[in-house]
Amino acid sequence: MPVPSHAYTEHIASHEVICHECDLLVQVPRLEEGEQALCPRCGNSLMLLPKAPLQRPLVYALTSLIMLLCANVLPFLAINAKGMANSMNLYQAASVLFSEDYRLLSIAIYLCMQLLPACCLLLVSYLYYGFLRGRVVPGATTVTRWLFRLLPWTMAEVFMVAVLVSLIKIASLADIFIGAGFWCFCLFSVMYIKSMVHLDRAWIWSRIAGPMPSVGLLLQGKEGLSQGVTLCHGCHGIIDIQSERCPRCQHKVHPRTPHSIEYCFALLITACILYLPANLLPIMVTESLGQTHYSTILGGVVLLWNMGSYPIALVIFIASVLVPITKILALFWLCYTVYRQDGHHRRGRTRLYRLTEFIGRWSMVDVFVVAVLAALIRMGKLMSIYPGTAAVAFAGVVVVTMIAAMLFDPRLIWDAAQPHKDTRRDL
Repeated sequence: MPVPSHAYTEHIASHEVICHECDLLVQVPRLEEGEQALCPRCGNSLMLLPKAPLQRPLVYALTSLIMLLCANVLPFLAINAKGMANSMNLYQAASVLFSEDYRLLSIAIYLCMQLLPACCLLLVSYLYYGFLRGRVVPGATTVTRWLFRLLPWTMAEVFMVAVLVSLIKIASLADIFIGAGFWCFCLFSVMYIKSMVHLDRAWIWSRIAGPMPSVGLLLQGKEGLSQGVTLCHGCHGIIDIQSERCPRCQHKVHPRTPHSIEYCFALLITACILYLPANLLPIMVTESLGQTHYSTILGGVVLLWNMGSYPIALVIFIASVLVPITKILALFWLCYTVYRQDGHHRRGRTRLYRLTEFIGRWSMVDVFVVAVLAALIRMGKLMSIYPGTAAVAFAGVVVVTMIAAMLFDPRLIWDAAQPHKDTRRDL
């Protein structure tokens, strides 16, 4: 007798979870492949089971690694201006900055656009190779912990957008030749995104270490903190509030992120201090025919607008000016409303936090653009481009605001309306 096709499909049995954004205890029904469970109160994604969850991440990850290797060994970009030509490989986007004594910025760019994505892909391939073979690979717990620690700092798709912006910027100055390495990097970015969106933290941990130990009878639709339980941010399991570490992943447990508001305020003030030199100092220095031109972020936006590149000017303005300011102001406001224990518009404020956490990394576009132009336009006295001091300050703004968003605990938004005894002790 033939086996039904559905016997080969994955599923997740019905179980209880705690929303990591509003602390609501939810009973998730049985999930089939391609289904997702959302929190009924704040709309946050609780669990995802993509189609072919065992095969697709591995296929996409291996394809991405192959494309990344090809992107590094094949020609990436080349230009020709008035008979003078220059070319660049992918790794030179960071190495040129290193040779110009911007070593810290160079390392950060290389990590975000290439090394960290490659590490995440290798970790995914290692884990899912074991899943397909029906076993847990050695060191799976350590591998999974590092995978989800590194993921927020990977910016392959941001670098891809920066390359496109750079090409439009120099299209009127020189003839551009796009190498095979560029198209390989495009495929790498697409496959990388597809690989990472198929990952679900809770599903991976359940396959590695099984279900969480029972913590007793819990009431659905009530906050976890009020029932003496909390969420493990390492594996998304439900843990007794008195536990110091998660029994499944050994992640340190806190009912709420310790000193969340204080740390967030301090980092936002740091971001404001860095934002001034990032916009007042030149982010790019251009030497052309013996003359030196200094370009600030706003100056570059105005130049692109005057050149008629309206869409690119808007992209740079939104990513490099509007997004950092909006994110800083939004996080300040969220911290203030939590401090005031404001119980209004909790769902809207949670969505605002979710948006600020997502868009923050895209501000790195301008820094990546400077790196690409500095590596590509090296033509001696005819024209050469160098990074400016503002590039370091602006990268600092992006990093600091990203850390601030990570340290802000969105569950405090919901605690403000119904404060508990145990909530304020960890602020």
